Amino acid sequence: MTWLLCAQAFATLYMVGVIWMCQSAHYPLFSDIGDALPRYQARNVRLTTWVVGPPMIVEALCAIALLIWLPGGLPMWSVWLGFALVLVIWIATMTFSVPMHERLGHGYSDSAHRRLVRTNWIRTVAWTARGVLVLWMLVAA
Repeated sequence: MTWLLCAQAFATLYMVGVIWMCQSAHYPLFSDIGDALPRYQARNVRLTTWVVGPPMIVEALCAIALLIWLPGGLPMWSVWLGFALVLVIWIATMTFSVPMHERLGHGYSDSAHRRLVRTNWIRTVAWTARGVLVLWMLVAA
């Protein structure tokens, strides 16, 4: 089970770094791109998918696997909490982030940009909480 906990920790902590970079620098800079935003956004979505897709999938698969194969030393609540945070992240991504990226792909919209930055806090907080949780899980197991 050590490899499963390590894979989860790697994927989650990687995404903690990515989400904080997006929240603090990447997304706020969208408003400075101007008329080139649709072209930029198309490339941004395509390239970013390769950066975040694999670790998000690994993280989700690990969260599910831990529900099935609970490592000794870990309380069940911690595994369910980790899984719930993954659900929050994926739901927020599909409900808020993807639609706002699509909207910004058609041209800059101040309301879409503000909504993207504002609702991304859901993912930022959830991933940060998962980061703390997976580190605790590594120590506890």
